Amino acid sequence: MRRISALIGKELKKLVREPAVLFLVLLFPLMITLVFGVSFGAVGGDDTTYQVGIVDENVGPYAIWSQRFVENLTTTEILELHEYEDNNSAQDELSVGNLQAVVVIPADFGESCDSFITYPANQSQWVNTTITLYLDQGSMIATAAVPPIVQQALVSTLAGEQASMSLPVGIGSPSFVDAERKTIFSYMAPGIFAFGAIFIIMIVAESLAGEREAGLLKRMSTTPISATEFMTAQGIAYMIMAILQVAVIFLMAFAIGYSPDASVGAMAMAFLIVTVFALCCVGFGLITASIAKTVGGATGIAFLFIIPQMFLGTFVSAGMTSGAGVAAGKFMPSYYVTDALTSLFLRGASVSSPAVLADLAIVSVLSVVIFLVGIVIFRKFGRG
Repeated sequence: MRRISALIGKELKKLVREPAVLFLVLLFPLMITLVFGVSFGAVGGDDTTYQVGIVDENVGPYAIWSQRFVENLTTTEILELHEYEDNNSAQDELSVGNLQAVVVIPADFGESCDSFITYPANQSQWVNTTITLYLDQGSMIATAAVPPIVQQALVSTLAGEQASMSLPVGIGSPSFVDAERKTIFSYMAPGIFAFGAIFIIMIVAESLAGEREAGLLKRMSTTPISATEFMTAQGIAYMIMAILQVAVIFLMAFAIGYSPDASVGAMAMAFLIVTVFALCCVGFGLITASIAKTVGGATGIAFLFIIPQMFLGTFVSAGMTSGAGVAAGKFMPSYYVTDALTSLFLRGASVSSPAVLADLAIVSVLSVVIFLVGIVIFRKFGRG
């Protein structure tokens, strides 16, 4: 324990004294162009859809009207519809992020539509009703995109292209508008916390590559320190550094007015998930240090791991709901960190939510596997 403690202290002191990191001139522009293209729609951009739940309470002789409305929603090719028997089951899916919106068609929807067709010019004969709309607060783009699409489908159902006409059916205000108004930063914050831990990859890679370049690792092999003690110290030291980085981000976020609607337990769970993710980043750093021959090379190679996770799994990808960007993001450990923190801070999910626990499990498995792979590779190729 004394040897491990001494190594941890050495690493933490060195991290404070490290100079500014170098930047690879050619590889970074190449990677950032590729990942930007996937993230923002240059690849698979036409496939963007929003998952919407439909709860149809309109049954009986006027059911044909709700069928027409659903058909018009489908023809937009932007909404992917999922039918639910009741609102509770749809809300469960919305709360964990499986849906971006829920549309509840009221029981008198068909009667209202029929009254409009029968008496198009006599508003006193109309049966007025309201479609209830719920939106996912964790998806910033969906909250802006879905309501106009639903409104367009409603107008097409009743009045064709006559969008300026008064209609007996309205769309209720989304259920979350009575809550505290959220800024763009509120949507970005979960990804920013994950982003803070990602750069541990570069710090680990540069540190170990520098020690190897200076011959320190060879000299250390002549001491009583075992490989297990060395790796344990590296993992603990850099996880502490990652937690400190995230803590600084939290403090700065709160200082500028960020106040997530989350319990103390949710905050603790967020820190746990980011801490586990830090172990994954240490593993990527070990792999990078094993491949690189110099400190400058370690910096450049580290971005091969940093850039994809940054643009596909953190705040940059917060607005994506489908397409190639989401598909690629699911291969990034940071994607599951951001998803869990979004559920905790924006969707109000509890720490025992299946979605949050699933994200934690995936991050844990990936982190352990990548860390162990990093240890094996570094012990074989990185210390010589």
